[in-house]
Amino acid sequence: MTVECPPSSTSHEEPQLPWCQTPLKPSKALSRAAGCKVYMKLENLQPSGSYKSRGMGNMYLRSLAALPDPSHAHFYCSSGGNAGLAAATAGKMLGCPTTVVVSRRTSDLMREKIRDMGADLHVYGDSLNEADTHMREVLMKNDPGAVYCPPFDHPYVWEGNSTIITEIARQMPANHPIPDAIVFSVGGGGLFNGIVAGMKAHGWSHVPIVAVETRGADSLAASMAADEHIALPSITSRATSLGATRVSRQTWEYARDGGRSAGLDVRSVVLTDDEALMGCVRLAEDERFLVEDACGVSVATVADGALRRACPELREDSLVVVIVCGGSNVTMEMLLEMKEKHLQHKKQSTHPPAKVQIALETPSQSLHSKHQAAITTAPAAPKSPTGSARSRPALTSRWSWRSWRRSSAAA
Repeated sequence: MTVECPPSSTSHEEPQLPWCQTPLKPSKALSRAAGCKVYMKLENLQPSGSYKSRGMGNMYLRSLAALPDPSHAHFYCSSGGNAGLAAATAGKMLGCPTTVVVSRRTSDLMREKIRDMGADLHVYGDSLNEADTHMREVLMKNDPGAVYCPPFDHPYVWEGNSTIITEIARQMPANHPIPDAIVFSVGGGGLFNGIVAGMKAHGWSHVPIVAVETRGADSLAASMAADEHIALPSITSRATSLGATRVSRQTWEYARDGGRSAGLDVRSVVLTDDEALMGCVRLAEDERFLVEDACGVSVATVADGALRRACPELREDSLVVVIVCGGSNVTMEMLLEMKEKHLQHKKQSTHPPAKVQIALETPSQSLHSKHQAAITTAPAAPKSPTGSARSRPALTSRWSWRSWRRSSAAA
């Protein structure tokens, strides 16, 4: 069973699909940073803002096709955010009633976006498991048309996600038709399973898969290290969209022993939340795209040396595809606030306060020497993730951010 990719333009007679074909765009900035050619697959341009539109959209289409009377279908999805938004978006595009259940930990921003898509939103419990149990045992129990939509662990979801590779295969340059590595973030494994299915279908099983996670949400890396399908005791990463305590069984079967048992080449990368944040900053600065840290961690992998450590065989003429998976739980204000906190923490942990340094001077020290000491011990300006050493303003608003960018460009 295969899913055809939507064409870049459609006639009015063709059925509407709840996802779209996205560009495969070369990135000069990431290519410079990585030391090889880097192309971005822009899944942040999907109708819901993330690749989840593919898997959830396919879940709707396949489920409707299998029902004797699809007019009575009512779709239910429990989600921490992006899958629920993708379900709500698919429901609106296909004219299907949709109920999304989130936990109290889901942000007000995501709740508002889900409601704006016309879904019936319920908030229950303090975890996704509690929300899912409530949805199954209470909301779906007396609905004969209920259709359950898992956020990542279902063959229909994987099949929809596999269309990413189908599109990439069509979009690769004629002189370089097969990528030398594919980089993407891993949460529960829905994207991973879809990518693998697409690669197998196109004969790309030999292409290295760089599976990226954040520390504290690294359930795949933990399983690979233990050589056992294990669960994390809890999620401690800020990248909550990657927050599955255990990857799907199919993901584990693909990734165990580095993928060798499945005829694959799987390489695990785990970065910190701060590194993921700086990946978001880099993408905003260089490409003008706003994404969650769950996506930014893949950008950071390509830009900051982790890719080279995972794939030392890459050369200057190698071509790497990074999947910009997107994510809607982010605003410019949120990104700037996180960045400012990161920079403040970095200054405090790296540089002692200047007044402590000055207090150690002798009383006979001249005013001039004290002034010089203060200059010497002042914290250094943080280096830009794009390589600039220009000092930045306190980024408390989007306007100071833009002003700094304009002044940097003029310098």
